Amino acid sequence: PGSKRKPKQRKSVMENLIVSLNVVFPLFAMMAVGFLLHRIGILDDHTADVMNKVTFKAFLPTLIFYNIYQTEIAEIFDGRLILWAIGLVLLMFFLLWLIVPRFEKDFRRKGVMIQGMFRSNFILYGLPVTASLFGDENVGTASMLIAFVVPLYNVLSVVVLEWYADRQIHPKKILKGIVTNPLILGALLGGLLLLCRIRLPEGIEKTVANLSGMATPMAFLILGASFKFSALKGNIRPLTIAVAVKLILFPALFLPLSILMGYRGIQLAALLTMLGAPTAVSSFTMAKQMNGDGELAGQIVIFTSICSIPTMFFWIFLLKQMAFM
Repeated sequence: PGSKRKPKQRKSVMENLIVSLNVVFPLFAMMAVGFLLHRIGILDDHTADVMNKVTFKAFLPTLIFYNIYQTEIAEIFDGRLILWAIGLVLLMFFLLWLIVPRFEKDFRRKGVMIQGMFRSNFILYGLPVTASLFGDENVGTASMLIAFVVPLYNVLSVVVLEWYADRQIHPKKILKGIVTNPLILGALLGGLLLLCRIRLPEGIEKTVANLSGMATPMAFLILGASFKFSALKGNIRPLTIAVAVKLILFPALFLPLSILMGYRGIQLAALLTMLGAPTAVSSFTMAKQMNGDGELAGQIVIFTSICSIPTMFFWIFLLKQMAFM
């Protein structure tokens, strides 16, 4: 019996490693291409700034709209799981809001660090990881959570970035930032059409799908083009904290709690990608547009994306070996 188990275990390790690499490596490669284009002068700073605005105001809202719009919530609706996921996001957010200002004094960094540690790249990781683990036909649970969690990410990010933008509290400005934020508007429109069961004409739907497909490569190209090694020196401390909390501490705290709450299989995989995926690339574009520390925001996205290769592999492998997934 022992000799039969070993090959199966080795296969499991390789499969889990391939899942992690297949999800993370293409994103890292796109950042590397953007960095190279900037180094050889094809993509200069001005062009990157213009492309960043277009991505923030057009492509990313379209991506969020389309992912929510095409979700089949009615078939896999799980109110308990939704409330648990929302509760975890709010808990992480308020814990960070209490703790981060105690050790970070730069106001432009406070909001960026809080956003960078609670906000996951759920859209880009939730579906691929779930599909790799359980098959394309079982991504409904992740899609359902995306429809609720991603809008919450955006609202909370606007609140915290506006809060620290000019060191003063302006409730009207925060509210205006929420209701005019393109990412939130995209999420609301997608949710409205989803709840009303309104389907777009085939030609328009295909156009929206094509535009949404541009968001990820464009965002990561710009992110790579904006990366500067010289800026790392002053950001090592906040960057190390953000990466450790995002990829290690929060999953280590909240995955066991989720298991104690009875979540297993596909549900736990969806929660894993919400908790353990790297920081959302849209956090970089949003920070730049809202007077946050764009350099630090970009570095958090880059280094959480790189470091998530071993950490996502570890969490997936651990949960599978313990038969929770």
